[in-house]
Amino acid sequence: MSNKGVKMCKIKTILRLHYESKLSQRNIASSLHLSVGVVNKYLKRAYECNLTWPLSVEHDDEQKLAAILFSNKNNPVACEAVYNFGAIHQEMKRKSVTLQLLWEEGQQNKQIEVSYPQFCLLYRSWKKRQPQSMRQTHKAGDKVFIDYAGQTVNIIDVNTGEVNTAQIFVGVLGASCYTYAEATWSQKLPDWIASHVRMLNFFGGVPALMVPDNLRSAINKACRYEPEVNLTYADFIDYYKTAVLPARPIKPKDKSKVENAVLIVERWILARLRNRTFYSLAELNVAISELLVILNNKSFKKLPGTRTTAFAEIDKPALKALPVYPYEYADFKKARVHIDYHVELDNHYYSVPYAFIGKETHLRFTEARVECWYQGKQIAIHARSYKPGQHSTTPEHMPKAHRKHMEWTPGRFLNWAVQIGPATANFVKYLLEHKVHPEQGYRSCLGLLSLAKKYSEARLEKACGYALEAGLNTRRSVESILIRKMENMPRKSELIYIDLPTDHENIRGKNYYH
Repeated sequence: MSNKGVKMCKIKTILRLHYESKLSQRNIASSLHLSVGVVNKYLKRAYECNLTWPLSVEHDDEQKLAAILFSNKNNPVACEAVYNFGAIHQEMKRKSVTLQLLWEEGQQNKQIEVSYPQFCLLYRSWKKRQPQSMRQTHKAGDKVFIDYAGQTVNIIDVNTGEVNTAQIFVGVLGASCYTYAEATWSQKLPDWIASHVRMLNFFGGVPALMVPDNLRSAINKACRYEPEVNLTYADFIDYYKTAVLPARPIKPKDKSKVENAVLIVERWILARLRNRTFYSLAELNVAISELLVILNNKSFKKLPGTRTTAFAEIDKPALKALPVYPYEYADFKKARVHIDYHVELDNHYYSVPYAFIGKETHLRFTEARVECWYQGKQIAIHARSYKPGQHSTTPEHMPKAHRKHMEWTPGRFLNWAVQIGPATANFVKYLLEHKVHPEQGYRSCLGLLSLAKKYSEARLEKACGYALEAGLNTRRSVESILIRKMENMPRKSELIYIDLPTDHENIRGKNYYH
């Protein structure tokens, strides 16, 4: 039977079985030898036209009923102009606002005359016709979506003429679509974090959730359920009291908002800059910021207002306040506390309380300071130093009596060295005496004496003697001598000097050369 025949003969039957008999759509379809899709289609049209059962006199005629159900004026597209679903969709982004509330308010002011189920059906039909990025309803101040544009911009070095490429960072708030964009030299972690800081300053607040794409710099391990976030990015998230939920791999719906924003930035900003030549990153960012103002003030096509007005009305009031100071980039490293109660970072040594000797700690370090953490508690903090081989020691970290509280003592190292030989003992004594605190030489002494296991005590003794006579007073010098097998080479004191005659017949004099 054709659709037209169904309209003419079975519409009323479908409505009766649905309303009176309370049959499911599948049972109605089976009873009338129709597909479930056809039954669903006609029931949906009945909801859209606000038809109830039993039918009124004007709807009782089958032909009139079909004309009402399938006329253009009852099409959801026509209803869109009546109920302004664009404004309703914007209202739904506000916290705690529901369709039920909007329907009740519409009933009170007589702007909505359809039933609540029909109103919901019309709204959902309108949403289905919108682009994917608009179908999701994001609450005010809830999410910011973050990604890099696929398109880059060339920047010419004035001095060398070299052409470098700049990456384009894009962030967009879910509710208002308020967009931020800037250029950076790379997508590496320092640039990634710095762009986040500037983006939040641009918004003037912090959303509840960050939704980045699975950028390798920020996400160590992409996973649908438990993605592993980089420690620096996690530290940044904690500092701003927000949360991170990376987009799931192979789930385009998770990042449709930012992908649409990236496309808009490429078309409305980067495309307009295609014929311009840039000679610095700052120059490019000035141009981007100027066009960004135009983009955010451009009217929506299918929603009321602009990104700027939507941001001011919806997102901005819901954002959390920024901290007093912006985040300072930090790196992380694991470090075990050595027997001299110091940890090493970039060949510089920082003290921690001696009670943590042998414990594995976490270092959090910025350009200005170094923090040492153990089991979530900060145990030491130092000003960052870039002097290799030096120590930054806090007196309070030292034990009151090293011989009582530490297994290793200067005497123990000297006794160990004496068993190897006098040259080794003198070398150890030098290492202990030429430190501000003898305990700072423990690390070098232990490293020196452990060379006996690899190269034998006899070779170590010879190498120490060679190093002392040559004025090489570091453990690395001794190890280098052993690696090159130089300990058996003649020493300066062992060289024999022979006076040779100057008047021998086989010796050419100065007059030989002209």
